[in-house]
Amino acid sequence: MRIAQGLAAAAVCWAAMIAPAQQFPSKPVHIIVPFPPGGGADALARIMQPYLTRIWNQPVIIENKPGASGHIGADVVAASPPDGHTMMMSSTASLTAKNVSQFAPVTLVSASPYVVVANPKVPASSVRELVDYAKKNPGKLTFGSSGTGAASHLSAELFKSMAGIDMLHVPYKGTGQAVTDLLAGQIDLLFAPAQSVMPHVQANKLKAFAVTSAKRSTTLPDLPSVAEAGVPAYEAIGWFGLLVPAATPPAIVEKLSADANKVLQDPDVKQRMLALGAEPSGNSPAQFAAFIRGDQAKWSKLMRERGIAPE
Repeated sequence: MRIAQGLAAAAVCWAAMIAPAQQFPSKPVHIIVPFPPGGGADALARIMQPYLTRIWNQPVIIENKPGASGHIGADVVAASPPDGHTMMMSSTASLTAKNVSQFAPVTLVSASPYVVVANPKVPASSVRELVDYAKKNPGKLTFGSSGTGAASHLSAELFKSMAGIDMLHVPYKGTGQAVTDLLAGQIDLLFAPAQSVMPHVQANKLKAFAVTSAKRSTTLPDLPSVAEAGVPAYEAIGWFGLLVPAATPPAIVEKLSADANKVLQDPDVKQRMLALGAEPSGNSPAQFAAFIRGDQAKWSKLMRERGIAPE
């Protein structure tokens, strides 16, 4: 009798756990991009959008909520109902030690190196020449970023530190705005996702020096790594991933992850991402959580050493 009661109770608990996932989604799903249109997070969200719409049979709406290096959009998601209907296409910049506990990781969408690009007027054609010029002209070169404490900022700060050079930081509210000013010659350099800058490189409007991975990227094999090109041991990887409010039921998080991973395995999605220089990833919520912990440990150390406070 007790065994039967125990089994019945377990069945009720199990049904309660999976019911939310079975009912999801019951309305349109919003993906918050905490940066302006034109950046890497925005591009990846829009690639995935129609495929998720097809799987869920519900509209998937992309909303750009930029500001404060991604923290304004992150705050919107953290305060949303934890029912899976509001997600964030996040990056390194959107998460800090203070707010990471407010989110549940869903899946890593892409982990790719940044590309070091410059306005054509910069008098250098390689990383080595860039470093030499910067050493002879300390503080003259300017570099943009998607915001103070953003991955694009920290990648450049790591480069400055390891190369022993000084450059002036110009923060923006997103990569798109930084690219616009780079094209106009208002700033000299940018460490940016390939999907944001390679079309301009291919159009000869910008020049690319290197990728920030330890070795050459499979998506951009013609570009050397920064380490190979003159700054040994340098490595900085940018990433984008989906997160939801922390209190979202685990069953819904798992469903979101499974569905997003299906999309990332779609040959057309892979082709579109690779064409932008973004390497498709995809993993489990637990694996993504471990990835975030390791990434935050690395960049938190650099920020302490360089005295950088995020916006």
